[in-house]
Amino acid sequence: MEITTLLDVRHLKLWFRSMRGRVQAVDDVSFGLVQGRTMVVVGESGCGKTSLMRAILRLLPRNVHTYSGEVILQGANLMEYSDERFRRQVRWLQIAFVPQGAMNSMNPVVRVEDQVAEPLLVHDVVQDRRQAADKAREAFGLVGVPVDFLHRYPFELSGGMRQRAAIATALVTNPALVVLDEPTSALDVLTQASVMNVLKRIKRELGMTFIWITHDIAISSELADDVAVMYAGQIVELSDADRFYREPLHPYSRKLMASVPTLREDKELSFIPGQPPSLYNPPRGCRFADRCPEAHGRCAQEPPFVPQNDGRHVKCWLYADEVKHYVTARS
Repeated sequence: MEITTLLDVRHLKLWFRSMRGRVQAVDDVSFGLVQGRTMVVVGESGCGKTSLMRAILRLLPRNVHTYSGEVILQGANLMEYSDERFRRQVRWLQIAFVPQGAMNSMNPVVRVEDQVAEPLLVHDVVQDRRQAADKAREAFGLVGVPVDFLHRYPFELSGGMRQRAAIATALVTNPALVVLDEPTSALDVLTQASVMNVLKRIKRELGMTFIWITHDIAISSELADDVAVMYAGQIVELSDADRFYREPLHPYSRKLMASVPTLREDKELSFIPGQPPSLYNPPRGCRFADRCPEAHGRCAQEPPFVPQNDGRHVKCWLYADEVKHYVTARS
């Protein structure tokens, strides 16, 4: 089976202006995403996950200070597109988005059917409203919602149904990539499980490619093929999901996994002491050093993004050959 890289992000930066200075929300982030796989982006609140999503979708506020790098989708560098070209050719057609709060993203006085069909009409995917309505019904069938719900208003739907409607809106144009920003965080446990089953079925049946933004490591494990761990605006570990959940590499990743309870083993949960650094003035070296139990003198310098023999990458001096010798000599 041929492996195709759908999305290739290279040295992406998104900094914001503020009264206190520059906010380095996304700082030199690079990763690749293979078609048909799901990449989960995890990390603490404020680490830059949602800003990374905004940078990829070009949903930018007015106070942007720096926006640079490359976002290559199916061979085309989207950073070279004008805003108008991006809006007409990429957003919703090639990259769709499922927001965190479906109720906040839907117009309360417009029927659900019209909102699901709107991307088709705006981007001239279909010729008339009848075809758009047919496509909307197909999308609702994919997410497992009765078609009569299309004629209702968003406030008449439960939280889980609204979230499924948001997913249907993202799928209706048959995009190459769907970005989901905390799609289950506002739902109860049973509804979360129901939405997760819908997403797993869509991935299995359609071969859909997802980027899942979340802070919930336990839920993300159900859908993840790859994991990107963000800390203080940077990706500190890239790994396939199987090896990440069994054996995370970066000290921050290990601390995250140690804080998650499991069903199959009795372990003492731990926490990460201290606070993440401010993105206004992040430290010059390793941004996790002040909270890391394995920090040493070299951590005052910017760590490299070290490739491992098994294909994983980790931004930590502990995995650079010269530091392995340095630590061995000291011990």
